[in-house]
Amino acid sequence: MISPRRPRVASGHFEALVPPPPRDFAARAVRVFVPHDGAEVRPALFLLDGQDVFSDDRAAGGGWGVDQAVAGLDLRRTAAPLVVAIPRDDARRAQELTPWPLEGGRGGEAFAFLHWVARAVVPAVRQRYALPDGALGAVLGGASWGGLCALCGHFAYPQVFGGALCLSPALWVGDFAARPWLEAQPTPAFSRIYLDCGAREAEGRMLPPARDLAHRLRARGYPRGQLGWRPDPRGEHTEDHWRRRLPRALRFMFRRG
Repeated sequence: MISPRRPRVASGHFEALVPPPPRDFAARAVRVFVPHDGAEVRPALFLLDGQDVFSDDRAAGGGWGVDQAVAGLDLRRTAAPLVVAIPRDDARRAQELTPWPLEGGRGGEAFAFLHWVARAVVPAVRQRYALPDGALGAVLGGASWGGLCALCGHFAYPQVFGGALCLSPALWVGDFAARPWLEAQPTPAFSRIYLDCGAREAEGRMLPPARDLAHRLRARGYPRGQLGWRPDPRGEHTEDHWRRRLPRALRFMFRRG
């Protein structure tokens, strides 16, 4: 018996969107990938540090291939998200993406940047595209500093972002300040978190705090359907490895039902 062919995203196209400029940060356009899947309403994935997340960004030194990963989804089981890539300001990346200062006093302005994402970027996207209402329609994602920032953004704005897709989150920022901060935040009414980390990242130093975070979220009451934890024994801190892990992250985050 021949099994039916799995429905997938036929293709997609890119659009530019210019949200209102952020206060104290550089103005920028965001790049949006719109899947051609026939859906009238779809959730959106907002990616921080988003200048190298699409397949045609690889010439710039990396590329997660998010558009290719979305195109590979089985639409019977997974919704194809709109992907909103928010590029960084190279000169102020540390300020934008670290919620607490680094050694030497750099950075620590991510909560102000997240305010702009939640209050300006998300409304601009909702004005142009049809997303599900409320937190169900938006997920925040990123890798490294962006992964940490996405996690904090979900808990800081739970009514805006219903989930966080966190690849290799840099939990060491601010002498592991995320741990007590997260413990002080109420659990969002709707929350889905994908968390991963590679055993070879930072010579093995990044995996233990990520595993500890997963254990703490489980103890907080997150069931497996709301928390996807993936330790990667071969994982390194590179775009190639995030690209390899991304399809599973998308399947977890945007699964139907």
